[in-house]
Amino acid sequence: MRVEIWSDIACPWCYIGKARFEAGLAAFAQRADVEVVHRSFELDPAAPPATDVPILDMLATKYGVSREQAEAMEARVAEAAAGEGLGYRSDRIHGNTFDLHRLLHLAKAHGVQDALLTALYHANFAEARQLADPAVLTGIAVGAGVPEAEAARVLADPDAYADEVRADERAAAELGATGVPFFVIDRRYGVSGAQPADVFRQALERAHADSAVQVLAADDADSCGDGSCAV
Repeated sequence: MRVEIWSDIACPWCYIGKARFEAGLAAFAQRADVEVVHRSFELDPAAPPATDVPILDMLATKYGVSREQAEAMEARVAEAAAGEGLGYRSDRIHGNTFDLHRLLHLAKAHGVQDALLTALYHANFAEARQLADPAVLTGIAVGAGVPEAEAARVLADPDAYADEVRADERAAAELGATGVPFFVIDRRYGVSGAQPADVFRQALERAHADSAVQVLAADDADSCGDGSCAV
Protein backbone atom coordinates (compact mmCIF):
# COMPACT_ATOMS: atom_id res chain seq x y z
CA MET A 1 0.00 0.00 0.00
CA ARG A 2 1.34 3.42 -0.93
CA VAL A 3 0.33 6.68 0.72
CA GLU A 4 1.30 9.87 -1.10
CA ILE A 5 1.17 13.08 0.90
CA TRP A 6 1.14 16.48 -0.78
CA SER A 7 2.27 19.19 1.61
CA ASP A 8 4.20 22.43 1.98
CA ILE A 9 6.73 23.25 4.69
CA ALA A 10 5.05 26.65 5.13
CA CYS A 11 1.70 24.99 5.92
CA PRO A 12 1.02 24.63 9.67
CA TRP A 13 -1.78 22.14 9.07
CA CYS A 14 0.63 19.99 7.05
CA TYR A 15 2.95 20.02 10.07
CA ILE A 16 0.10 18.97 12.35
CA GLY A 17 -1.38 16.60 9.78
CA LYS A 18 1.89 14.70 9.47
CA ALA A 19 1.88 14.01 13.21
CA ARG A 20 -1.76 12.91 13.14
CA PHE A 21 -1.25 10.69 10.12
CA GLU A 22 1.74 9.03 11.78
CA ALA A 23 -0.35 8.36 14.88
CA GLY A 24 -3.06 6.80 12.72
CA LEU A 25 -0.46 4.76 10.83
CA ALA A 26 1.02 3.51 14.11
CA ALA A 27 -2.42 2.17 15.07
CA PHE A 28 -2.86 0.39 11.73
CA ALA A 29 -2.18 -3.34 12.04
CA GLN A 30 -0.57 -3.61 8.59
CA ARG A 31 1.59 -0.49 8.98
CA ALA A 32 4.72 -2.40 7.97
CA ASP A 33 3.21 -2.82 4.50
CA VAL A 34 2.69 0.92 3.96
CA GLU A 35 5.06 2.99 1.85
CA VAL A 36 4.84 6.73 2.48
CA VAL A 37 5.92 9.17 -0.24
CA HIS A 38 5.98 12.92 0.29
CA ARG A 39 5.00 15.11 -2.66
CA SER A 40 5.62 18.79 -3.33
CA PHE A 41 2.99 21.51 -3.16
CA GLU A 42 3.66 25.27 -2.93
CA LEU A 43 1.05 27.38 -1.20
CA ASP A 44 2.66 30.61 -2.39
CA PRO A 45 4.87 29.91 -5.43
CA ALA A 46 5.06 33.64 -6.17
CA ALA A 47 6.70 34.45 -2.85
CA PRO A 48 10.27 35.76 -3.18
CA PRO A 49 13.03 33.34 -2.13
CA ALA A 50 14.13 35.48 0.80
CA THR A 51 11.97 37.93 2.71
CA ASP A 52 11.86 39.65 6.06
CA VAL A 53 8.05 39.55 6.25
CA PRO A 54 6.82 38.20 9.61
CA ILE A 55 4.16 35.53 9.29
CA LEU A 56 1.67 37.62 11.30
CA ASP A 57 1.99 40.52 8.86
CA MET A 58 1.54 38.16 5.93
CA LEU A 59 -1.61 36.66 7.43
CA ALA A 60 -3.09 40.07 8.22
CA THR A 61 -2.49 41.23 4.64
CA LYS A 62 -3.61 38.01 2.97
CA TYR A 63 -6.88 37.70 4.86
CA GLY A 64 -7.57 41.40 5.34
CA VAL A 65 -7.63 41.20 9.14
CA SER A 66 -5.98 43.13 11.94
CA ARG A 67 -2.73 41.99 13.50
CA GLU A 68 -4.67 41.08 16.64
CA GLN A 69 -6.94 38.84 14.57
CA ALA A 70 -3.92 37.29 12.89
CA GLU A 71 -2.47 36.58 16.33
CA ALA A 72 -5.73 34.90 17.33
CA MET A 73 -5.61 32.75 14.19
CA GLU A 74 -2.08 31.67 15.00
CA ALA A 75 -3.00 30.97 18.62
CA ARG A 76 -5.65 28.48 17.48
CA VAL A 77 -3.12 26.68 15.29
CA ALA A 78 -0.55 26.73 18.10
CA GLU A 79 -3.09 25.06 20.39
CA ALA A 80 -3.72 22.32 17.83
CA ALA A 81 0.03 21.80 17.43
CA ALA A 82 0.50 21.57 21.18
CA GLY A 83 -2.19 18.90 21.25
CA GLU A 84 0.08 16.76 19.07
CA GLY A 85 3.16 17.50 21.17
CA LEU A 86 4.59 19.90 18.58
CA GLY A 87 6.39 23.17 19.18
CA TYR A 88 4.98 26.26 17.49
CA ARG A 89 6.24 29.83 17.16
CA SER A 90 4.58 32.77 15.46
CA ASP A 91 7.72 34.86 14.97
CA ARG A 92 8.78 32.96 11.86
CA ILE A 93 9.34 34.57 8.45
CA HIS A 94 7.17 34.00 5.38
CA GLY A 95 9.02 32.97 2.22
CA ASN A 96 9.24 30.79 -0.86
CA THR A 97 9.57 27.03 -0.32
CA PHE A 98 10.68 25.85 -3.78
CA ASP A 99 14.29 25.19 -2.72
CA LEU A 100 13.05 23.22 0.28
CA HIS A 101 11.03 20.97 -1.99
CA ARG A 102 14.02 20.48 -4.27
CA LEU A 103 16.07 19.40 -1.27
CA LEU A 104 13.33 16.96 -0.27
CA HIS A 105 13.63 15.26 -3.65
CA LEU A 106 17.38 14.94 -3.13
CA ALA A 107 16.68 13.48 0.31
CA LYS A 108 14.29 10.98 -1.27
CA ALA A 109 17.13 9.77 -3.51
CA HIS A 110 19.11 9.06 -0.33
CA GLY A 111 16.21 7.40 1.52
CA VAL A 112 15.90 10.16 4.14
CA GLN A 113 13.00 12.20 2.75
CA ASP A 114 10.80 11.77 5.81
CA ALA A 115 13.64 12.64 8.16
CA LEU A 116 14.37 15.86 6.27
CA LEU A 117 10.71 16.87 6.10
CA THR A 118 10.40 16.37 9.85
CA ALA A 119 13.54 18.44 10.41
CA LEU A 120 12.32 21.24 8.13
CA TYR A 121 8.95 21.39 9.87
CA HIS A 122 10.66 21.57 13.25
CA ALA A 123 13.11 24.23 12.09
CA ASN A 124 10.30 26.35 10.66
CA PHE A 125 7.54 26.01 13.23
CA ALA A 126 9.27 25.09 16.48
CA GLU A 127 12.47 27.11 16.02
CA ALA A 128 11.49 29.85 13.52
CA ARG A 129 14.81 29.45 11.70
CA GLN A 130 15.61 31.38 8.52
CA LEU A 131 15.07 28.69 5.89
CA ALA A 132 15.99 31.04 3.05
CA ASP A 133 19.63 30.88 4.19
CA PRO A 134 21.48 28.19 2.16
CA ALA A 135 23.87 27.56 5.06
CA VAL A 136 20.95 26.92 7.41
CA LEU A 137 19.27 24.62 4.90
CA THR A 138 22.47 22.70 4.22
CA GLY A 139 22.99 22.16 7.94
CA ILE A 140 19.45 20.85 8.37
CA ALA A 141 19.84 18.54 5.37
CA VAL A 142 23.13 17.15 6.68
CA GLY A 143 21.52 16.53 10.07
CA ALA A 144 18.82 14.49 8.33
CA GLY A 145 21.36 12.34 6.49
CA VAL A 146 21.90 14.15 3.18
CA PRO A 147 25.55 14.41 2.08
CA GLU A 148 26.73 18.00 2.59
CA ALA A 149 28.33 18.38 -0.84
CA GLU A 150 25.17 17.22 -2.60
CA ALA A 151 22.90 19.49 -0.56
CA ALA A 152 25.13 22.48 -1.36
CA ARG A 153 25.23 21.52 -5.03
CA VAL A 154 21.44 21.28 -5.32
CA LEU A 155 20.89 24.61 -3.55
CA ALA A 156 23.40 26.28 -5.88
CA ASP A 157 21.68 24.91 -9.00
CA PRO A 158 18.09 26.21 -9.38
CA ASP A 159 17.35 23.54 -12.00
CA ALA A 160 18.27 20.59 -9.81
CA TYR A 161 15.12 18.59 -9.04
CA ALA A 162 12.95 21.45 -10.32
CA ASP A 163 11.25 19.13 -12.80
CA GLU A 164 10.41 16.68 -10.01
CA VAL A 165 8.80 19.42 -7.93
CA ARG A 166 6.72 20.60 -10.90
CA ALA A 167 5.69 17.02 -11.67
CA ASP A 168 4.37 16.61 -8.12
CA GLU A 169 2.42 19.83 -8.44
CA ARG A 170 0.89 18.78 -11.75
CA ALA A 171 -0.14 15.46 -10.24
CA ALA A 172 -1.83 17.29 -7.36
CA ALA A 173 -3.79 19.40 -9.83
CA GLU A 174 -4.81 16.31 -11.83
CA LEU A 175 -6.07 14.67 -8.64
CA GLY A 176 -8.11 17.76 -7.80
CA ALA A 177 -6.07 18.89 -4.80
CA THR A 178 -6.56 22.59 -4.19
CA GLY A 179 -5.10 22.66 -0.70
CA VAL A 180 -2.83 20.71 1.60
CA PRO A 181 -2.24 18.43 3.36
CA PHE A 182 -3.71 16.00 0.86
CA PHE A 183 -3.30 12.26 1.39
CA VAL A 184 -3.85 9.72 -1.40
CA ILE A 185 -3.91 5.97 -0.76
CA ASP A 186 -3.01 3.81 -3.76
CA ARG A 187 -4.35 6.56 -6.05
CA ARG A 188 -7.85 5.39 -5.09
CA TYR A 189 -8.71 7.08 -1.81
CA GLY A 190 -8.14 10.67 -0.78
CA VAL A 191 -8.11 12.31 2.64
CA SER A 192 -7.99 16.09 2.74
CA GLY A 193 -6.81 18.15 5.68
CA ALA A 194 -5.22 17.45 9.06
CA GLN A 195 -7.83 14.91 10.11
CA PRO A 196 -7.77 13.19 13.52
CA ALA A 197 -5.51 10.15 13.78
CA ASP A 198 -8.47 7.78 13.93
CA VAL A 199 -9.74 9.02 10.57
CA PHE A 200 -6.40 8.12 8.99
CA ARG A 201 -6.44 4.69 10.63
CA GLN A 202 -9.93 4.01 9.32
CA ALA A 203 -8.97 5.15 5.82
CA LEU A 204 -5.98 2.81 5.81
CA GLU A 205 -8.13 -0.07 7.02
CA ARG A 206 -10.75 0.62 4.35
CA ALA A 207 -8.13 0.75 1.59
CA HIS A 208 -6.50 -2.44 2.85
CA ALA A 209 -9.82 -4.30 3.01
CA ASP A 210 -10.76 -3.18 -0.49
CA SER A 211 -7.40 -4.32 -1.88
CA ALA A 212 -7.99 -7.91 -0.78
CA VAL A 213 -9.15 -10.40 -3.39
CA GLN A 214 -12.91 -10.90 -3.20
CA VAL A 215 -14.08 -14.33 -4.29
CA LEU A 216 -17.21 -13.99 -6.43
CA ALA A 217 -17.69 -17.73 -6.99
CA ALA A 218 -16.33 -20.79 -5.22
CA ASP A 219 -16.48 -24.52 -5.91
CA ASP A 220 -14.52 -27.53 -4.82
CA ALA A 221 -14.19 -28.71 -8.42
CA ASP A 222 -11.76 -27.55 -11.11
CA SER A 223 -9.18 -26.24 -8.68
CA CYS A 224 -5.89 -27.14 -7.08
CA GLY A 225 -4.97 -26.94 -3.44
CA ASP A 226 -2.89 -28.57 -0.75
CA GLY A 227 -0.55 -30.06 -3.30
CA SER A 228 -3.18 -31.86 -5.38
CA CYS A 229 -5.70 -31.17 -8.12
CA ALA A 230 -9.24 -32.41 -8.53
CA VAL A 231 -9.55 -34.31 -11.83
